[in-house]
Amino acid sequence: MKKYIPNSLTLFRVVLVPVFFWLIYYSDLKYNFQWATFVFIVASITDIFDGLLARRFGVVTNFGKIMDPLADKFLTLLALVALISEPMKMMNVYVFYIILFREVFITLLRQYYTMKKIYIQANVWGKVKTTFQLTGIISALVYYSLLYPFIPTYHSKFQFGFNIFFWITAVITVLSGVTYLFPNARKGN
Repeated sequence: MKKYIPNSLTLFRVVLVPVFFWLIYYSDLKYNFQWATFVFIVASITDIFDGLLARRFGVVTNFGKIMDPLADKFLTLLALVALISEPMKMMNVYVFYIILFREVFITLLRQYYTMKKIYIQANVWGKVKTTFQLTGIISALVYYSLLYPFIPTYHSKFQFGFNIFFWITAVITVLSGVTYLFPNARKGN
């Protein structure tokens, strides 16, 4: 039974991706941004636990290897699209393009390395990148869904602060991608 928990959490996160998208863009619910924020936080928590449990129970599966990073990328990129769009506008569109390019490029590069039997382990830069991205997204969503309605006159100051934070995140994202360009020290068998 334990061996199914990590994949179940990954599958649950995959289901939450369209729910988050619907809540942000199409929902007529009164508190759609609050619900979207909640869904994103729950999905982020499942991401932490599915990896921990997979390692603890020793159940790394092909499904998990493919769907876990795919669900993460879709959820993160959808959230970033929401942050560059009206009505939020919490991040510069060029930051989004930088992050998008890095994610697509590194995903393709990892596929290429896998075909060459070169296996690249996650490193500290990837964890820092993920931490910055999730911290920024969750903070921006929480601000917009919970604080903005009460302090709309300060919105431009918050937008400026989030823009600076996400530019820093973009630099860290690029640095984390550079580490994948030199895989020789990490060749697999």
